[in-house]
Amino acid sequence: MKKSLSYDDVLLVPKYSDVRSRSEIDTTSDLTNGLSLRLPIISSPMDTITEASMAFVMATMGGSGIVHRYNTIEEQTNIVRDVVKDFISTKPAERNRRVERIGAAVGVTGDYIERAQSLIFAGVDYICVDVAHGHHILMKEALYNLRNSLPLETHIMAGNVATLAGINDLADWGANSVRCNIGGGSICSTRIQTGHGLPGFQTILECARTDRDVGIIADGGIRNAGDIVKALAAGADAVMCGSLLAGTHETPGDILKDASGSYKVYRGMASKEAQMNWRGRYSSFEGVSSVVPYRGHADELLTDLHRNIKSGFSYSGARTIQELRLNAEFSQQTAAGTVESGTHITNKAI
Repeated sequence: MKKSLSYDDVLLVPKYSDVRSRSEIDTTSDLTNGLSLRLPIISSPMDTITEASMAFVMATMGGSGIVHRYNTIEEQTNIVRDVVKDFISTKPAERNRRVERIGAAVGVTGDYIERAQSLIFAGVDYICVDVAHGHHILMKEALYNLRNSLPLETHIMAGNVATLAGINDLADWGANSVRCNIGGGSICSTRIQTGHGLPGFQTILECARTDRDVGIIADGGIRNAGDIVKALAAGADAVMCGSLLAGTHETPGDILKDASGSYKVYRGMASKEAQMNWRGRYSSFEGVSSVVPYRGHADELLTDLHRNIKSGFSYSGARTIQELRLNAEFSQQTAAGTVESGTHITNKAI
């Protein structure tokens, strides 16, 4: 039986560093086929995470947001069009030099081809084929159909998978980048409900063995900047985040208030509540719906994450993601080591 490791199971061993300042560090990542991000963070295509406001702030901070698909083609297209309109420079000389990146999700059945074509026409930079279990015949058929229906240069992201065979097949079927992880999200219950999955860190180690020219997205289980650094060092080109961004001002939904504080709804798209909302019924459910504390504006959170990611690079003596991987040495820690890694002061915080 194979041993599988999560992000909490490992630490990066500190190395000699000649990095004098975080300003020397460049976190730019190339996800292949024209998709490059200055901040290798992508917001998840969930209806409580990414619509216009989140997509805009993610892009302006150097990352990217993927507009969810749980609406009509017209509604999703209008969200993309509104965001792109805000990016386009009024200066003719700069009009074709937009660096901001926005994605949009489609499924693998129903209107996905028409939806993808409408989104491309609206100015989206890439299409994300969004299903829970991507190593599947429906994904194979959808990628084939999309490749034959969209412009040749279209970047297609797809997922999710958890194995080397999975990422290789999706790349062979037409994906330029692949979301890697099954069931690791904070509000995802796939592993509990189905018994299937693989810890997030192990998934990246497995998928990074690919010899295909394909971007690797660590999707699920990312809880802090340290996890992001570990994922990038293990072979991911970017991370996808839901819970890290949940509760920020730019997420869809109202701010809820009670005597204990302010909150926003955060739910898995396979939860019973989400399924009832977007299709009026549910079959099996592999997620939950919850509320999380209101956390202020996403740009402030992303700025802090970026600073801490750069600090992580400096501990490995790395100025780029490529150098981080080259210098990376992982150490497996015990359960006691995991406890020690977190703050554990015993007196009451001030």
